[in-house]
Amino acid sequence: MESPNGQELISRRSNKDVSLLELRDRLAEFAAVRGWDKHHSPRNLLLALVGEVGELSEIFQWKGEVERGLPNWSSSDKEHLEEELSDVLLYLVQLADVCGLDLGQAALSKLVKNARKYPVVKP
Repeated sequence: MESPNGQELISRRSNKDVSLLELRDRLAEFAAVRGWDKHHSPRNLLLALVGEVGELSEIFQWKGEVERGLPNWSSSDKEHLEEELSDVLLYLVQLADVCGLDLGQAALSKLVKNARKYPVVKP
């Protein structure tokens, strides 16, 4: 199997909508061709995920409340945020995959449970 570089991973799909299944498959391929999958135990992926959430938190740590859409942020600050959010998402998708869970289906099921738990209250 040839090792896909970053540009090949991006250029395979020009559509903006990327499924969790596509991310899962690309992550599995990315790790496999590098021999990293042997290190991707649930525990290791969870610890990596927690570390990335910490890095994400640092971006907001001293900013106080920020407006939706981040209108006062520089493009480099937004790019940094995108990178950290992506790291969190990628580790989360990998963790679900290694645990044999369908993250998309689990999220939809959770939305249904939350709708029952927190019904719309009309005034």
